[in-house]
Amino acid sequence: MPSKSSPEFKIGSLVVPIFLPSLLFGIGEGALLPLIPASAQSLGADIPTAGVITGLVMVGTLMADLPAVRLINRIGERYSMIAASVVAALGVLISFFANNLFVLGFGIFLLGTTVSIFSFARHSFLTEAVPFSHRARSLSVLGGVFRAGHFIGPLLGALLVTLFGVTSIYWNAAIFCSLAALILLLQKPDRMKNTPVSLRGSTWLIAKQEFGKLRTLGIASAIMGGLRTARIVGLPLWALHVGIPPATAALYIGIAGALDLALSYSSGQIMDRFGRRWAAVPTAIGLSLTFCLLTASNDGTTFLTVALLMSLANGVGSGIILVIGSDLAPRSNRTEFLASYRLLVDGGVAVTPLMIAGLTAAFGMASAMFTVAGFGFLSAFLYNRYLPRRAKPSEQTFPVSDIE
Repeated sequence: MPSKSSPEFKIGSLVVPIFLPSLLFGIGEGALLPLIPASAQSLGADIPTAGVITGLVMVGTLMADLPAVRLINRIGERYSMIAASVVAALGVLISFFANNLFVLGFGIFLLGTTVSIFSFARHSFLTEAVPFSHRARSLSVLGGVFRAGHFIGPLLGALLVTLFGVTSIYWNAAIFCSLAALILLLQKPDRMKNTPVSLRGSTWLIAKQEFGKLRTLGIASAIMGGLRTARIVGLPLWALHVGIPPATAALYIGIAGALDLALSYSSGQIMDRFGRRWAAVPTAIGLSLTFCLLTASNDGTTFLTVALLMSLANGVGSGIILVIGSDLAPRSNRTEFLASYRLLVDGGVAVTPLMIAGLTAAFGMASAMFTVAGFGFLSAFLYNRYLPRRAKPSEQTFPVSDIE
């Protein structure tokens, strides 16, 4: 990676190898996730159990983080993304043919493992291939592509559910994941060359060496990942809780996703111009406040209003977790550090649905939402304490020597 600004680099060069496959993968996933609770409910699950089934996506993602390092180092980012897309389609089809909650859960878990590999591969590639001067904008665009998938997906899902029923969502997801694999397979290898393999060391050893970063900004990002997961899982569960039909909930969630998409590039500009702190802290505070507001939502209108406010808060920090991870990663052990960082983030992601399910079963959904909000304020504090107050776009390494 260049050591200084590279004006010749074009973000548009990432469209076919990274952004388009990510969009296709995201559309399939985005259409499916809001309907998983309803699918679980149709097989006899109550609301807490439906939350556990939905959370298996995140559990699968967590368990695949460390094996993903070896896979990427062995076959490279491009082939890792192809393999992940194909296996994702398989997991979706297993879920489609499920006749009980165990088979459904296995298919959803398998999908989660592929989400980890696909996401890790593109993150590793962009960390190495994109100059620091373009990093925040590139990763924010990637975050915007993810949001585009989760905007288009639920809208398409709402249409398919209305026309053909809930099971049609699974065919839709399988088709879009397969298309992502096809685009990557047809991509010329020289357009997406494998990045240099980092010095192979124990992931746990690197995590120990970089513990100062992980215990501060890593924890903050793990909570941020949990907040975003709580939004993905909590909104459809709250819709079921207050009696909003699944198709209507999917439509409202898709509409709210338009705000995420609209703010994606602006988030990158904020981070590049003013610093990462000015995107991370407002997002953490905004999401926390909107989780509190969600507990006052009891009909379609108030639900849509809160969903829009959540998307507004979330969009300000588009790509922030990816950007901070790339900034923190030492170049000599890039993949090993990113594995430990992503494991920490995905741990927060995986625990969140289980926490929501447990608190909902014990104390009700409102208590679960307030608990999520409390963790969000902690994330805001950590970001405010440890992120630099100003951007330093000429630097190749993140200025975190004070927390090493």
